[in-house]
This record gives sequence, structure tokens and C-alpha cells, in this order.
Amino acid sequence: MPSHQTYGGSWKFLTFIDLVIQAVFFGICVLTDLSSLLTRGSGNQEQERQLKKLISLRDWMLAVLAFPVGVFVVAVFWIIYAYDREMIYPKLLDNFIPGWLNHGMHTTVLPFILIEMRTSHHQYPSRSSGLTAICTFSVGYILWVCWVHHVTGMWVYPFLEHIGPGARIIFFGSTTILMNFLYLLGEVLNNYIWDTQRKPLSWQGTDMKINFMYLGPSS
Repeated sequence: MPSHQTYGGSWKFLTFIDLVIQAVFFGICVLTDLSSLLTRGSGNQEQERQLKKLISLRDWMLAVLAFPVGVFVVAVFWIIYAYDREMIYPKLLDNFIPGWLNHGMHTTVLPFILIEMRTSHHQYPSRSSGLTAICTFSVGYILWVCWVHHVTGMWVYPFLEHIGPGARIIFFGSTTILMNFLYLLGEVLNNYIWDTQRKPLSWQGTDMKINFMYLGPSS
């Protein structure tokens, strides 16, 4: 097989990198849940300290990598696919990759992330550090794509062959801006889900306290 097809392996594709990110993230989620069950009521401060570190890592990964990269892959892939699939996923690949696997790589990531965000509260890092991290990831991947092209003479994604240097710069800049926007979207969505859910809980707790105080003297 020609070197331009093998250089970088699967790691030159953002879809593959995203799948690795999601696998690591959800693995940490499972480990966090198991650790929480095992340490509950144990009173071991060291275990609780380690659990807090694990939760912090889980929350950081969701905010900086799992949500923005996952949503980016799903959105950009299907937008380009709808415009002209040959630019990103040639029809020839249907002979090797079944449709269900394509959806597994480019569709199901999104609902799983949303379910995780809905079922578990995540503490986002400071906005400056979060945006710095996602910018670092975005620029790092763009430089990696450019390096692969420098070494092999081929662009990772076919549509990059059909646009000029200026258009590529605009595209790469736009993708970085989009990544930052998706980070902010995840932060807003996370706050919206959990702020709206805390309000009825706090009212419920207040009502229970009032009822207890009211019923106490009469008994």
C-alpha cells in the first residue's frame, strides 16, 4: 500500500480521534460510578480525595473534548455529506464500511453525550482555561493535518484538494471558531439543564421543611 495512504494510520482522521476520546471518556464515567458506589459510606478520606480527582477529570474531558469534538464531528460530517458525500465519504467506502458502522462513528456519538450530560452534573473549568484547551486541541489537529499533507502530498480529507490555500485558511480558522462556540454551547446547555432542575428540588425541600414545622406542634 502506498505510503501516503498509511502515514499516520487512523490517527490522521478526526473521527477516529473522537472515537478514542469518547471511549476514554465513557470509560472514566463507568470508573467514576463504580468508585462512587464502593466509597459511599466508607469514611475513607483518601478514597474520597481520589474520587474527587476522578470526577474532576471526567468533567474536564466532557467540557473540553467529548462534547465539542463529538458534536463537531457529527455536525460537520453530515453537513459536508449532504452537500457532496464524495468530498468527505466517497461512495466507494460503502463496499467496505456498512451503514450501521458509519452511523456508529458519525451519529450515535451525539445522543450518548447528551444523555450523559442530562443524567450527571458536570462542573465546567474556568472559561479561559477551557477555551485555551479547546483552541490548543484544534490548532494541534490542524497542524497535524498540514504535516500529513507535507509528508505525503495528499490531504486527509478529499475536499481540501478542491479548494485554494486562502479557502483552506478560512476553513481552518472557521473550524477553530466553531470548536470554541461548541465549548460555550456545552457550558450553556449544562448550566441550563442543572440550574432548571435544582429549582424544583430546592422548592420541594422548602415545602417539606415548612410542612414538618407546621405539623410538629400539633402532634
